[in-house]
Amino acid sequence: MIVHLVDGTYELFRCFYGLKRSTKPDDGLGAVRLVLSTLLQMVENGATHLGVATDHVIESFRNRLWPGYKTGDGVDPSLLAQFQPFEDSLSAFGFLVWPMVELEADDALASAAAQAAPSTEKVNIWTPDKDLAQCVVGNSVVQVDRRTGQIRNADEVLAKFGVSPRSIPDYLALVGDSADGYPGIPGWGPKSAAALLSRYPSLMDVPIGDPQWRPNAANAGGLAHSLRSNWDQALLFRDLATLRKDAAVFASVEELEWKGPRPGAKSLAGSIAAESLLERAQRAAADFR
Repeated sequence: MIVHLVDGTYELFRCFYGLKRSTKPDDGLGAVRLVLSTLLQMVENGATHLGVATDHVIESFRNRLWPGYKTGDGVDPSLLAQFQPFEDSLSAFGFLVWPMVELEADDALASAAAQAAPSTEKVNIWTPDKDLAQCVVGNSVVQVDRRTGQIRNADEVLAKFGVSPRSIPDYLALVGDSADGYPGIPGWGPKSAAALLSRYPSLMDVPIGDPQWRPNAANAGGLAHSLRSNWDQALLFRDLATLRKDAAVFASVEELEWKGPRPGAKSLAGSIAAESLLERAQRAAADFR
């Protein structure tokens, strides 16, 4: 069994801005229909077990930890208006959906990957987000970037970032993550962070209390001083970057099996002008039987 875990929020954003660059008219729900179409295409190509995580609201517990953490400020209102119809459509079309409020969609994906991996052949996490790289395990839990078609296993995480998947939260703590709104530690960049974490896989392993300690990197003295001076903030950023894996996503991996549209799908499809997508879903479900 191969499990497919989809970052629904990312897909909605991707489709929304893709349509904005298009000259085709849109009734305000085009992104919803486009994501549904891509999910149905996955089913038509043989995917049987799928889960979709969404940010029901963009803010999460992390906003209480760091005031600069990402919010919904500046997000196009016409995109925000599609969040609820999107979740309703996913459910009506038979996809297991996790609308996250206190946690984020990424936490749901991390939780689902951790819980599904022991009983499945493979887990594909459909998102290019770098924080999800911490969930990659060998060739059994991988990231898939729909835009590029790249499949990123543990070796490719190491090749891209210079650190193993387990060190991704520490790496992001040092270099920052502009998409999530935290800046990292002054002076630290990808090369110095990778050099440090190749010797100390976790920030907790760094002998920060040793006044003679220096990282094996250019400007070693300045980097050591910066990390020592901003140690509490580094640990905070590490916490922000660490995805939670204890979200209640399913009791059994079999809950992810797609069995076709649910009762009420016809009414929902009519409300979002997705009758043709419903017909596709019904044909796909018939092929499953």
